[in-house]
Amino acid sequence: MSLVQLSASLPSVDAVIALLPSGSELPSGTPWSALGFTGETGQVAVVPSGDAQLTAWVSLPADASAEQQRRAVAKGLRAVPKATTIGIDPSRVAEPDLAAIAEAAVLTAYAYLEYKGEKAREKTTVVESVTILGEQDGAAALVEEAVIVAEATCLARDWVNTPPADLRPPAFADAIGATAPEGVTVEVWDEARLEQERCGGILGVGRGSEAPPRLVRLEYAPEGATKHLALVGKGITFDSGGLSLKPGASMMTMKCDMGGAAAIVAATHAIARLGLPIRVTAFACIAENLPSGTATRPGDVLRMRSGATVEVHNTDAEGRLVLADGLALAVEAEPDHIVDAATLTGAAMVALGTRTTAVLGNDTDLEERVLAAGEAAGEPMWRLPITEEIISAVSTSSIADLRQHNPKPYGGTLYAAAFLREFVAERSWAHLDIAGPAFNDAGAFDYTPVGGTGAGVRTLVRLARDLG
Repeated sequence: MSLVQLSASLPSVDAVIALLPSGSELPSGTPWSALGFTGETGQVAVVPSGDAQLTAWVSLPADASAEQQRRAVAKGLRAVPKATTIGIDPSRVAEPDLAAIAEAAVLTAYAYLEYKGEKAREKTTVVESVTILGEQDGAAALVEEAVIVAEATCLARDWVNTPPADLRPPAFADAIGATAPEGVTVEVWDEARLEQERCGGILGVGRGSEAPPRLVRLEYAPEGATKHLALVGKGITFDSGGLSLKPGASMMTMKCDMGGAAAIVAATHAIARLGLPIRVTAFACIAENLPSGTATRPGDVLRMRSGATVEVHNTDAEGRLVLADGLALAVEAEPDHIVDAATLTGAAMVALGTRTTAVLGNDTDLEERVLAAGEAAGEPMWRLPITEEIISAVSTSSIADLRQHNPKPYGGTLYAAAFLREFVAERSWAHLDIAGPAFNDAGAFDYTPVGGTGAGVRTLVRLARDLG
């Protein structure tokens, strides 16, 4: 049974989240002034109620967008942290977006308890049911679809949150296969197959670890599909930096370095569950980047799937190496568009902060579609350029076709994208650098928890819907 239900009336619940457009007349019978609640946008007041043990009144703009409604629901849920059964009343909103409300409910209720002991679990309140008041025509189907997308986002969160010792490349590949829905075929390439297929980038990154790398190809091909989207994801299950070793403190969140692969796989699962009329071919490029006597060294040259040779300058810039093989394979699948997602560069966080995805590519129209999909999904994104001087720097190796790392300490996000651009031929391509938003190591906010966020999943599903 789904966590979220739509109903013409609210049952008896622990708490009701009541959405109140700013400027509305406040319900009588409550000492609002004593609570400091005036109904201004963003305010929350929790009061005892006859309809439930508690009612959380959340004020939002009178013309609230889908994202504003998501955030209002999240505020309400966080205001009643001990409630296990929730009702949501959006009846006062002029144009309630029931799908957005359902999505926010699932995303906010998310909790990762896999490694918590019995006592800790007993102290953690888990939301058991959410009932949304609403009777719009076709709303039930829209709510069901929103829940599917939110569940896929939570799956990506689970994978990102899993301790790296328990999700090494073979285990991650197995988990992808085990969760694939009907209609999705899964093919796993082990290290022998990767060698046979000349995937020098994935092999070069993974050879420092005794847990060998994997490439997972997923295929969703509904009958009658006329458009074809390829997705490629960086799946570094733990990034120590390799021989270009990271400082210890910088490794603490590096289990999240497979967030791109988690996003493209979870999105593919959701696209199939939704039955969207678009063919999707996805490539999860999975490796563990560790130092050892067999690890790739700075100065080594790798021969990639495309046939290009790459001089390695920094083994902590490994993500672009595994993506290069994935992108080359995506080109061979002859899609209409390619989109990759990766926790690729710290420079993206320097430029845009921790909540905004950088979007780069070679097709302005596709980039604009990605940005529009991100806005509709509630995932902030910003477009960055791939400039001529950066493009020319990629070819400055004296011994190989390409130089893996920027010779200057500027424009790191642009350089990484320029490097990837070398592997997409003339295919329409967009790159999502989710280094900032993929992992939240601060406090929970809105419907975003601490830890893995599932960044990119909702945008990719929305993009597939728009392209199809």
